Amino acid sequence: MTTVSVDIWNECLQIIKEEIAPQSFDTWFKPIRPVSIDQNVLTIEVPSQFFYEWLEEHYLDLLKKAVHHALGPQGRLEYVIVIDSNSTPSPPNNGSKHVKPPTASPMHSTTHNSLQNQLNVNNPIPNPFVIPGIRKFEVDANLNPGYTFDTYVEGDCNRLARAAGFAVANKPGVTAYNPLFIYSCVGLGKTHILQAIGNKIKELYPRKAVLYVSSERFINQFVEAVRKNTVNDFMNFYQMIDVLLVDDIQFFSGKEKTQDNFFHVFNHLRQSGKQIVLASDRAPHQMEGMEERLLSRFKWGLSAELQVPDYNTRKLILKSKMQQNGIELPQEVVDFIAHNVNSNIRELEGALISLLAQSSLNRQQVDLNLARSMLRNFVETVAREITINSIQQIVGEHFDIEVEQLKAKTRKRDIVQARQIAMYFAKEMTRLSLKSIGSHFGGRDHSTVIHALQTVNDLIATDKYFKQNVQEIRKRISLEAN
Repeated sequence: MTTVSVDIWNECLQIIKEEIAPQSFDTWFKPIRPVSIDQNVLTIEVPSQFFYEWLEEHYLDLLKKAVHHALGPQGRLEYVIVIDSNSTPSPPNNGSKHVKPPTASPMHSTTHNSLQNQLNVNNPIPNPFVIPGIRKFEVDANLNPGYTFDTYVEGDCNRLARAAGFAVANKPGVTAYNPLFIYSCVGLGKTHILQAIGNKIKELYPRKAVLYVSSERFINQFVEAVRKNTVNDFMNFYQMIDVLLVDDIQFFSGKEKTQDNFFHVFNHLRQSGKQIVLASDRAPHQMEGMEERLLSRFKWGLSAELQVPDYNTRKLILKSKMQQNGIELPQEVVDFIAHNVNSNIRELEGALISLLAQSSLNRQQVDLNLARSMLRNFVETVAREITINSIQQIVGEHFDIEVEQLKAKTRKRDIVQARQIAMYFAKEMTRLSLKSIGSHFGGRDHSTVIHALQTVNDLIATDKYFKQNVQEIRKRISLEAN
């Protein structure tokens, strides 16, 4: 290290410091040591190959600007990389090697040999990659800021997963939910809840290194690391993460080498008190082509399933989307979409977008007729006959009662009343006889159905709240027929 190189590097640091956040500056530039200056070439020492690659990938333009400011337009930068990451950085001729980056520019030389080739054949392979002296690791979390717990509508279908995710977000690595394994069919909000966890952690613990990654990206990164002989760097990068969120992990199936490396990443993170959250389209015990030792670790924490949202939750989701986008729709249109698009949240959102797009393009007011005509690609129940089964389903959803309970012999008041309303609509909206209606409700006789009809009519006339319930159910059943 020479006085001149220190002065020039300090001049570079002044430029760099003005361009980036203090945290990034402390992480990626304070550990660098100026080594020498030879005419227009400044040589600096960095702690590792990974460190060098990170600078090249994220701060190349900034380094060029700083070097050109200090040395003029012909200024170039060369690196010395410390090979033995467990030892104290030493001069280039003792445990370190010069690396001339492959970037073809006045700033860099254009030749580069791999670290493995530069190692003396008599020297041992270096220890697993670590970055010495770095107190904070900064990484792009790859999160969508719109995916938060505030925009994640809670219902019976997702309550457990949401509660566990919120607990993890507040105390990452501390709860028993490590890993937290979330699974469901497509389009039910796995990605949303994973990223909501990540965004909440970044809000509460801004110094934690949080990373959301799809399984496809993880696999591609690993394959590239194998190709470039940088697997140690790849492993070190993931082992430094504080909160790892991996989506669609089922795609690891059949990829033995990827699974093997993820197994070691998983073990390191969990043993270090770091948080792991995984998402899949199936439960751990249903995953095929996955190593048993990995599956057993998936089961260590909590597995939470996301289910298809019920009618009321679907309405809340639509209203949430409308509120986020400043949209107003007639309630009957919201009811129609929520009732008929019932497969998953993604299709629910797609139906809403399709309707709004058609309304905008044709300058047509959104109403029930437009919803019926434009959502045929999403709606499977258009113009179908009302059945007693569908009436039972709608009434059960309205009162949060299972259909089997409507058929059971229980005399609980809330169930009896729901059963009577279902019988009332069965008589009004189907061609079934009283006897046939009774048989669909646990084999009850026709006199029970008559009593139900009389009770419902009396309550409609005397109980305002009851009447509102009946009107809402009638609206939903009518939507079923259109």
